[in-house]
Amino acid sequence: MLLDKNVTQETHYDVLNVKEDSSYEEIRTSYRSAILNLHPDKLLKTSETSINDQAAGDRFIKVQKAWEILSNSSCRLVYDNELRGARQDNLASDVAEDISIEDMTAEESGEVMELFYQCRCGDYFSIDSLELGKMGYSFCRVGTGISLQNSDGAIPGSVILPCGSCSLKARLVINVEVN
Repeated sequence: MLLDKNVTQETHYDVLNVKEDSSYEEIRTSYRSAILNLHPDKLLKTSETSINDQAAGDRFIKVQKAWEILSNSSCRLVYDNELRGARQDNLASDVAEDISIEDMTAEESGEVMELFYQCRCGDYFSIDSLELGKMGYSFCRVGTGISLQNSDGAIPGSVILPCGSCSLKARLVINVEVN
């Protein structure tokens, strides 16, 4: 597993000091620079303490491993998928509960509809129709309730909503009616 529940580990992108959407050439340039600075032969000439030697050696190995993964397009794709999955697992583990649109209270203010769900702390999880509209969903009033419809080819999914006051999060599970 790449990410622990409570600790974010250094990714191969962090090791090479590049962004996750960096090109092969950007990754290669960063790798070459890091390797030149950390190479054990170069460190023998400049180092004064064995503690620094050990840390530099560990760093050199991390850079080598990061390059092995990120320089190979198929390995990089697998790594990126694992990284994304680990991040989603980590985010999902922080969710206090799952809620649906039907569980939420709706308030209209002009053209915007605000949806609320009360948190254990007394404050609220909230989202508005503009935010959901950006994700491809539209609202429709059905009697006293509301319905969420697929407006842009959006598929059922979920959104993590933070509480306004505490650290709890709720997952809004979105089930839509197809137009």
